[in-house]
Amino acid sequence: MPQKITPYSTNNPRRIIMRPGLITFTLLVLIALGCSSEKHLPPNILFISVDDLRPELGCYGVSQIITPNMDRLAKEGAVFLNSYANVPVCGASRASLLTGLRPAGKVTLRGYKCRSDASAAEFKTLPEYLKQNGYYTISNGKMMHVQDDSPQAWSEPAWRASTNRDASIHFYNTYDDWVNPISGHNLKPFGRKEVGPFYESADVADEAYHDGQVCIKTIDDIKRMAKSDKPFFLACGFWRPHLPFNAPKNYWELYDRDKINLANNRFKPKNLTNLHSSQELLNKYAANEGFPTDENFHKLSKHAYYASVSYIDALVGKLMQALKENGLEENTIVVLWGDHGFHLGEHNLWGKHNMMNVSLKAPLLIKYPGKAGLRLTQLTDFIDIYPTLCEMVNLPIPEHCEGKSLQNIIENPTMEHKDALFMAYGNKYSIKTKQYLYTAQMTKDSSFTKIMLFDHKRDPQENINVLANPDYKSVVDQLHKKLYSTLFEK
Repeated sequence: MPQKITPYSTNNPRRIIMRPGLITFTLLVLIALGCSSEKHLPPNILFISVDDLRPELGCYGVSQIITPNMDRLAKEGAVFLNSYANVPVCGASRASLLTGLRPAGKVTLRGYKCRSDASAAEFKTLPEYLKQNGYYTISNGKMMHVQDDSPQAWSEPAWRASTNRDASIHFYNTYDDWVNPISGHNLKPFGRKEVGPFYESADVADEAYHDGQVCIKTIDDIKRMAKSDKPFFLACGFWRPHLPFNAPKNYWELYDRDKINLANNRFKPKNLTNLHSSQELLNKYAANEGFPTDENFHKLSKHAYYASVSYIDALVGKLMQALKENGLEENTIVVLWGDHGFHLGEHNLWGKHNMMNVSLKAPLLIKYPGKAGLRLTQLTDFIDIYPTLCEMVNLPIPEHCEGKSLQNIIENPTMEHKDALFMAYGNKYSIKTKQYLYTAQMTKDSSFTKIMLFDHKRDPQENINVLANPDYKSVVDQLHKKLYSTLFEK
């Protein structure tokens, strides 16, 4: 008798009790049919998103950050070294990834926000497609960008950590981001409320913050699903290292702030005047004195970001241990991704919201049973994830998907994958090739203004915009033509 899946609650799940005679009869039938009582389900999927996570991990060659669990996950699977988000902002990036669509072309993601109607009705999100094909789908934490998520995609309502409205401590704290009372001594007005500092180091357990609670809920779901007769798609959305950079004190203590290397190009790129990034840190949080140029501010901010990443790394380790302890390790695909890049002082920028490489490039790790130790250098982008998972679980790839499955390069690591990637933000559009990143801006009359070209072979840090250099004229013309034909001539 199959185990019925019970929606998550704080109570113990119901147990199904079978009479001894019925058990004996069932075993005899299985033996007679040459069957085994062991379950053989399609692969499960643990789908981990980490907000604002750039490829600042040990497995990406950054030795000063402490991320042993994500590094272990990379060794047990594949790390995609040149992976890009299709939009450098949370909501639209998630909408693009989960629909398999670029933010230009067949569909425009409404307002670059991930609403439940983020795409046209005929374009099903990845979890909705899996649900319709036998998967039990669960969403914990921040997966889509808004509170109501995408109800039709999930087998049970999307789950969020509960809020604490203790006005004596958290009166400034809309989402309970701050748990240390001392943070309430450093506030700034924000609309009709007050907001706290952009960082916090509280002497608390992992579960004091929302991400720790999301981890507990996800582990409970792993235990619950281990008893089910259905494969699962379990989405776990962590908020850190998104602002505010709040993490338990023990993760801050992993680092000596004075030994953290700062960006060595804290100046504007040559020949580029209209560069900007998110003003979120300046506008929405307190205690940001020195933003964006003061060296002490750079040291504090990077220390805070690193502590937040190490905090999430510890939670990822707990999830991986739960898979192992519940016998799911060998039949579960694990995907971990950051939704876009993030500036940590490069060009004196903090955050995202521009078409620079640092805003667009993001980590992607996939643990696929039987494949380990892969370090893949091919150009990949997040619209590739949808078709990849379809192929891995032996489902047809929907016709609307604009990505290309990564399965081929996982099976054959020397194969080519794509010669170009396409990204968008607002009215700006970019094409990324192995050597170049070119960006153009659409004007009100739907013509284009050419903005920037970076030669990543000669200038990987993007310190010189070579758009006006006559030596690159043919490159600009070629890239502009390919960008336009791909995104706007369909």
